[in-house]
Amino acid sequence: MMGSVRVEDVTAETVRPVRRPVLVQRWSDLAFLHWAIDPALVAPLLPAGTVPDTLDGVTYVGLIGFRMVGLGFLRGPGVPYLGTFCETNVRLYSVDHQGRRAVVFLSLEAERLLPVLTARVSLRLPYMWSRMRMTRSGDVLNYTSRRRWPSPRPATSRMTIQVGEPVATPSALEHFVTARWGLHTHAWGRSLHLPNEHPRWPLHQADLLDLDDTLVAAAGLPAPLRAPDSVLYSPGVPVTFGAPDVLRGEGTHQAPR
Repeated sequence: MMGSVRVEDVTAETVRPVRRPVLVQRWSDLAFLHWAIDPALVAPLLPAGTVPDTLDGVTYVGLIGFRMVGLGFLRGPGVPYLGTFCETNVRLYSVDHQGRRAVVFLSLEAERLLPVLTARVSLRLPYMWSRMRMTRSGDVLNYTSRRRWPSPRPATSRMTIQVGEPVATPSALEHFVTARWGLHTHAWGRSLHLPNEHPRWPLHQADLLDLDDTLVAAAGLPAPLRAPDSVLYSPGVPVTFGAPDVLRGEGTHQAPR
């Protein structure tokens, strides 16, 4: 807890429903790679009004590859062609003054230029236009990305995972890096929280077969020099995003755990 603030429970079976839907989409065939990192290193990269969320004294940086499918507005159908594309993001974990746990994106590589421009203009999200591909052969998935625009370039990623057994009961770490019901960002001079709603993740253990990545370093963090602390796969979930709201207050507070 942070004083009298109740922090969201990442192990909750149900999530707070989105009241004002803005976007719908599906995240499919996700590879989650995570490394433990000192919270002091990531704190300067977070929006005002948030601090690093921690588990047993550390926080995590994630490299996530997946396919965005059927991106659409409100609760309508997905936009043809432009609404389906590969994406790879570098993300951190945050908590705000209202106890809402969320993610903070340092970069989001995507292969469709129009969604990239729309997200950069509307919410100042750090979307990058990239050449991307995801392939699957049986239980082996390969994700590749090479940044086109903007700088820094070159910024590339290649990762290959092999999907393992389903996760029957997620560990504390597996909950921590996946059960997030929103994102924090800074846009138009304000710190914002964008809520999302989706079912609990169906997770699988996974083995990392290959990794050659410069996206983490391009985002301003030390390049990973060791094996990830966690590698997971998920077939995906449907997602609804709600309208953003402005964070209340921009002072500091102690992160939980």
